[in-house]
Amino acid sequence: MIDTVAVTFNLHPPQRAVIADALGTAARPAWLSDLDDAGRVAALRDAVAILARDTGKDLRPNEVRHIQSARLIQFITAGIDFVPLNALPAGIPVASNGGAYAEPMAEHGLAMVLAASKRLLIEHAALARGEFNQHTRNRTLAGKVCGILGFGGIGVATARLMRALGMRIHAINRRGRSDEPTDWIGSVSELDLLLRAADVLIVSTPLTPATKDLIGGRELGLMKPDAILVNLARGEIIQEAPLFAHLQTHPGFSACIDAWWIEPVRHGAFRMDYPFLSLPNVIGSPHNSASVPGMTEAALRRAVGNIRRALTGEAPHYVLAPEERMN
Repeated sequence: MIDTVAVTFNLHPPQRAVIADALGTAARPAWLSDLDDAGRVAALRDAVAILARDTGKDLRPNEVRHIQSARLIQFITAGIDFVPLNALPAGIPVASNGGAYAEPMAEHGLAMVLAASKRLLIEHAALARGEFNQHTRNRTLAGKVCGILGFGGIGVATARLMRALGMRIHAINRRGRSDEPTDWIGSVSELDLLLRAADVLIVSTPLTPATKDLIGGRELGLMKPDAILVNLARGEIIQEAPLFAHLQTHPGFSACIDAWWIEPVRHGAFRMDYPFLSLPNVIGSPHNSASVPGMTEAALRRAVGNIRRALTGEAPHYVLAPEERMN
């Protein structure tokens, strides 16, 4: 009997073909959206792995209890803070798709940093007003420190781009070590050191109970007055009111915000409690850093690749720690 991977969400035929091809002979996909009630229950019960988008929405009430034989529950997105993880079987490992969209997100972060350091939006607006500020200085990045909070797939991809510009890489991850070259690496307990050193700070850590509200007024006060802060992760990692206040009192400080506090996909609306986009030292984008052609297929291949690791006895990547499943 061929092992099956239960896919909890519907996909178009070309994307289904990607999953089937990535699984190869290791297993075959079972598409829940094609099955009747009894078929769905059987597929969940017998599956050696689950490939999911959002089990809170993909699965019907009480279906999660039928997940019994899975060696891994694999999600297709890197950020899964919006998923009811505590409803999943405690004994089955759960993995995010860390680094699923790493390369385009790293490029987006680089673009934001360059725009801020070169004052592109500020001088564009000045030109529109008839001002020609040729001798107002912008900044170079070579030789400066790029701090990366969250040195997983996105953080590593960003570091490679920043290193190519001549920046030094300081990073933080849970382990306090990495095979990827850095000039300094520490754990979250050493966050203050990272904040003080960073000319650019990239936030690319998952949102967990430990990282929610991690950066507030005290932490921002440790940073250089002309630092550039880029949030590619989740708005809730940075406290909204202290960030707005810091930007007002530190006009040389820049915030590049791709991830917002209230967003349509996770919350059903876009809203901010403070008028960030009225400030000249803010650059915003609509959390579209991963919205490039072909990335859904690439993310699917990465997710299925992690499932194959679990099925062949290797340790899967990006497995959540118990405390990360408490939502």
